[in-house]
Amino acid sequence: MNPTIRHIGMLIPASNTTIELEYNRVLPKDYQVHVGRLLMRTVDRAGWLTQDEDIDHQARLLGTAPIELIVLAQTTASFFAPGYDDTVTARLQAASGVPSMAAGQIVGRAVRALDARRVALFAPYGGEAAALSRRYFEDRHGLTVVAAESFANLPNREISSLGIDEATAAMARADQEDVDALVIVGGNFAAMGAIAAWERRFNKPIVTTNQATMWAIFRALDPTARLPGYGRLLDELPAG
Repeated sequence: MNPTIRHIGMLIPASNTTIELEYNRVLPKDYQVHVGRLLMRTVDRAGWLTQDEDIDHQARLLGTAPIELIVLAQTTASFFAPGYDDTVTARLQAASGVPSMAAGQIVGRAVRALDARRVALFAPYGGEAAALSRRYFEDRHGLTVVAAESFANLPNREISSLGIDEATAAMARADQEDVDALVIVGGNFAAMGAIAAWERRFNKPIVTTNQATMWAIFRALDPTARLPGYGRLLDELPAG
């Protein structure tokens, strides 16, 4: 193993085509993401159950590589069962042999690291997952969700083709003076390149699933790192 390369294991929905692009293009050259794919056709309870069946096996496979940590990069996985973050991260660590994190858990922690408590929440999917997201962030992370909106309702494989206009319009509708941060969940929604412009427009922090996960990776492996140009979270890398 090249000692200068940081190796991260990541479990992603099999239908996701954004995560590999965003992480391996945005992260510094000495970080490399290695993915295992989980079967998930729909962003709902049925999709959650099928991906959950794959987790232990795929984590075990990734653990045979010299990875330093492993991430379940599916935000909605955290929504469907109380305490799932704790259960699934324990399973991931047992199977892979390295520290583990879940994306929903990461997003909640990132928001709190920015000292934000009142948030507007946005997602590129609808249905039960969107409805449960409000309860998850309020109950699990102590946030107040002032507004929650689905700016699209697409199968996961189609989310990667969305432009940013729908998300921008949703944020403009929901933004209020008493909102501390705008949060977009969904790792298959390509938003990294828009974060800095959104923060300038709305004058408040933006948190997205992929950006927050990069923050968590840096906090775990190199808290002195900074990644300017992708929002306050990666500009400042606050502890959380």
